[in-house]
Amino acid sequence: TSSHARVGILNNPSSKIKEDNTAIARGILAAFLTQNNSNVKSFLSKLSKEETAKSLAAGTKIVKFLIPGMDGDTFEKKYNTLGLDLIKTQQMFCQEVLKLLPGQMAVISNGR
Repeated sequence: TSSHARVGILNNPSSKIKEDNTAIARGILAAFLTQNNSNVKSFLSKLSKEETAKSLAAGTKIVKFLIPGMDGDTFEKKYNTLGLDLIKTQQMFCQEVLKLLPGQMAVISNGR
């Protein structure tokens, strides 16, 4: 959030939700819940890179990608305790309320 814009993310995966294919989604949620805005922005930039996704898929722990200034202990605790239910709930909202197809992306805007 800032005086100019707010950003939120809802997950709408196209595949079955499992621990091993939700590392980035859980990392984003954990960052939003535990870090300040500037750290979230930098961390999301790092997570959005192709090489980061490949590295996480190969088994690299997400804490390797934390940026300086992040509260690593708080992040890691939240990341490790985030269940898959929140992602499943977001998926259901995207598909049932927003009428998106599995995996379909959308931008929703609500100006002030």
